[in-house]
Amino acid sequence: MSSSSSVTQEQWSSRYGFLLASVGFAVGLGNIWRFPYVTGQNGGSAFLFIYLAAALIIGLPLLITELSIGRRGKSSAPGSIVNVAKASGASRSWGLVGSLGVFCAFIILSYYSVMSGWTLDYFFRAASGSLEGITAKESMEMFSALNNNPWKLLFWNTIIYLLVIFVVRQGVQAGIERAVKVLMPALFVILIVMMIYSAIAGDLMAATRFLLEPDFSKVTSSMIMQAVGQAFFSIGIGWGTLIVFGSYLPDDVSIPKSAVILIFADTFVALLAGFAIFPLVFGYGLTPTSGAGLAFETLPLAFGQMPGGAFFGALFFLLLITASLSSCIGIAESVVSWVSDKWNIERQKGILLTASMAWFLGIFSILSFGKWSDFYPLEFIPLFAGKTIFYSLDFLAANILLLIGSMLVAVFFGWFTTKKIKEIEIGIESPQWFDFWHFMIRFIVPLVLFIILVMAFVE
Repeated sequence: MSSSSSVTQEQWSSRYGFLLASVGFAVGLGNIWRFPYVTGQNGGSAFLFIYLAAALIIGLPLLITELSIGRRGKSSAPGSIVNVAKASGASRSWGLVGSLGVFCAFIILSYYSVMSGWTLDYFFRAASGSLEGITAKESMEMFSALNNNPWKLLFWNTIIYLLVIFVVRQGVQAGIERAVKVLMPALFVILIVMMIYSAIAGDLMAATRFLLEPDFSKVTSSMIMQAVGQAFFSIGIGWGTLIVFGSYLPDDVSIPKSAVILIFADTFVALLAGFAIFPLVFGYGLTPTSGAGLAFETLPLAFGQMPGGAFFGALFFLLLITASLSSCIGIAESVVSWVSDKWNIERQKGILLTASMAWFLGIFSILSFGKWSDFYPLEFIPLFAGKTIFYSLDFLAANILLLIGSMLVAVFFGWFTTKKIKEIEIGIESPQWFDFWHFMIRFIVPLVLFIILVMAFVE
């Protein structure tokens, strides 16, 4: 597999640019509407402690691995793995593992962009005062009506892709890096403003108890596996994106230090989001929930009641737009890198091809929210019974492909890559730390991912 010049010539201008892009990719809607709730429901800081342990023990070795493969391979995810395999005397067939990651990223992009479209719609609703005085029944009906309007969802989905195309087609420094240097500081500023307002207007003490009060009675084997799973998905491993981002990484940047910063930044943003959201939820007597229901059904009730609700509601949905758009850009880059590499075409054509194919696949997710909401295409497979097209795609990508791909990446780099390549790319000066990482990536990480995969099948 040849690597095209469009992929290999570009680099991040600095570690700061790389970190902003990586954090932007990792910080998505899940950090804002799922992570804080899961933390609160599973024992507060007891869950948080286990989550961080899992992020550092499982997530960090994998993150270091993906970035190292990328920097050494200097290509798309499959191309980088092939290049490392050739340099190690291993089979070129390992490139298929990278192809699996790209395929997974493509599937996720197709439906994640649809969810991103929700944030655009609600931004304009909030800004126009449509949420003012809204009741619980009206809030549910509003979100349901949006999902039953395929033309509106298609319109917002198209806008998302036009923004992604605009950024990605300009390249690494002029496009992605320039975009995240605006998007990420904006995300932090909005989070801080929302957090301050939420502390004043809501119930900060109830939110603090919910998010941070340790409840060790909640520590069970299933809770630990949930923390490991959350850590794994939150960091953004297994999509091929971090391999591609690693391929643009200058040789003088420390991969382990960057990986640690990325993990803590990702967790920090998720916690900030919790303190921006849950004081309002508790302050207005609402029931804490997770996922889209929290963002599009529960929180609009708070914005509809509070003074300045139109402004702060619009600000909150602007936060969601920022998080989702930066993730879409990162996911798209993973696929575009492969498309450009595989067919030896320039980036501008690569992003148009990627976006148009993902946009088309997204139509099926859009229809599964409305007219096809009772259509379960894989009903004959027990794992997918009762799942619409949207939920089938999500389950396939997030619960199966990501885990299999990451497990195989760990096996490839742990067992089939030469020690010299690993030492050069990782650059861990302490032999003890290198040996610890090496042990984790060879034995512990594949085993834990295998257990999570089996649990996904059992459940």
